[in-house]
Amino acid sequence: MAACPVVHFEFWSKDAAKCADFYKQVFDWDINFYPEMNDYHLVNAAPPGIGGGIMTPKQGEWPAAMTMYISVDDLKTYCDKIKAAGGQIIVDNMEIPDVGWLSLFKDPDGRVIGLWKQGPGPK
Repeated sequence: MAACPVVHFEFWSKDAAKCADFYKQVFDWDINFYPEMNDYHLVNAAPPGIGGGIMTPKQGEWPAAMTMYISVDDLKTYCDKIKAAGGQIIVDNMEIPDVGWLSLFKDPDGRVIGLWKQGPGPK
């Protein structure tokens, strides 16, 4: 049986434009706005990443929550960019022995997202 990979993500936001701008400013994501698709902000992926979307749900109660980890080459640089863009660091540079390091931040909607810096692996 084949694995079922993650193929798309969505951030459900009370202010999708502000949320899209935050991620574009911090991570330089390529995001296109499609007003004809219920004001959908499409996040285009650069391999090996996955694409996704940022939207404000029009019906029902969709919480502004999701967790994923974004691979970066320098945690401090991105933590500084997050703070400058209006985000908040909640876990700073936590080591996972023999694996790597992570930081957690809150975006403007209060969603907690992780940053991941891959380590050298087991010794």
